[in-house]
Amino acid sequence: MRLPHRPPPAAEPRVMAHLRTVVWGPAEFVGLPPLRLVGKGLLAACAGTAAIVGTALLGAWYGKPALASAEAALGCAAVLVLYLCLIRAGRALIGTVAVLAAGLALQAPQSAAGVVLAERGRVESAVVTSVETGRAAAGPGRYLCTVTGPDGVPLEARIWRGCGPAVQPGDALAVVHDPKGGVAPRGVDGTVSRTRPLRDLGGWAAALVTASAVAVVRAHRLSDAGTTARHPVR
Repeated sequence: MRLPHRPPPAAEPRVMAHLRTVVWGPAEFVGLPPLRLVGKGLLAACAGTAAIVGTALLGAWYGKPALASAEAALGCAAVLVLYLCLIRAGRALIGTVAVLAAGLALQAPQSAAGVVLAERGRVESAVVTSVETGRAAAGPGRYLCTVTGPDGVPLEARIWRGCGPAVQPGDALAVVHDPKGGVAPRGVDGTVSRTRPLRDLGGWAAALVTASAVAVVRAHRLSDAGTTARHPVR
């Protein structure tokens, strides 16, 4: 019986080291990473995260739908992922950053709209003209109210905050709207907070900064720094 071919014992550690490098990055430094390398990682991570959130905020504040859309934020996320690919970061870390960046990009437009409404929005009473529920209202258990403004003109956006099973046509509903029309109006389900929209993004942003910084740090190669190559210490 012919036994399957196996690589020489000395080759196995090299194969495992290569796999670790591809998956997690080479991390070719001795001991703790240098402060300059940590600073580089944090700079890239914060710049990428700020670009995702900042693009949505600028678009919402100045009424630029192209910037306020999730597509623009996803474009910034793609640039961050592309940068990690160019510096040959570990694939597992690139994948983690891609997921976190996409999640932050999808959440940023709604939070940006909330910031704008909290800063310059005006709360007014609107009259409910119709109420929808179920799958027709974008999901089971969610209610959408069609309302008219104080001038009697129906609002284009339907309201779900503050709209519920107890609301009937003819009822009054508190609605906050942007006087400059940069973002769509929304219902008021409590006090209008300036910090709550950004707090909702805090977890995504912190996780993205951490994962991106680790990816940059672990992508360090002695050969790229022009020094003599050494065996990585992990």
